[in-house]
Amino acid sequence: MSRYLLSLLTLAVTPVVAQSLAQGERDYALSALHASRKLMLDTVSGLSEAQLKWKPAPNSWSIMEIAEHIEITEETLPQLVAAAMKSPATPEKKQADPRQTDYALMKNVPLRDKKLQAPENIQPKGRFTKIADLEKAFRAARDRDITYIRETKDDLRNHFSTHPALGDLDGLQWYILIAAHTERHVNQMKEVLASPGFPKK
Repeated sequence: MSRYLLSLLTLAVTPVVAQSLAQGERDYALSALHASRKLMLDTVSGLSEAQLKWKPAPNSWSIMEIAEHIEITEETLPQLVAAAMKSPATPEKKQADPRQTDYALMKNVPLRDKKLQAPENIQPKGRFTKIADLEKAFRAARDRDITYIRETKDDLRNHFSTHPALGDLDGLQWYILIAAHTERHVNQMKEVLASPGFPKK
């Protein structure tokens, strides 16, 4: 057998190795996750029960409810990525420069100029009666996300899940979205804090 044919056969049976994240991609997501965690925890820190449960309008969310929505989302979105990773990779969906979408998520999602209705499954249901319990659950979920992004060898850039408003996002972008979503709702909390009638304590 010629060396040329042997080389072709070797290529044919060589498994495709999943591509891990570039360090810059990993660092960007980790920075966003760390920063938004601090924003969330700093914003609810020191608030009284009256302040946490106060609503600017009957159909508005309280800060406690916004925090619960953040925590539920923290638990839910990684499940979408896990499901996507079990499906075949679809590299044909990969953007020419996915980093631009990464940046756009962090720039645009936190903006509150367009209000969206949260799906029923991630709306607050009063699961927490104490902010300390909610903070503990949020920290645990965010720590899992940070550990995963720091250590994973998964081919996140070639597996996708579809967001109803944002379209196809790759696995890493879903984790960046978690950070951007947290920042968006911290901004919502700040709107409540600045509302007329907000309790002084």
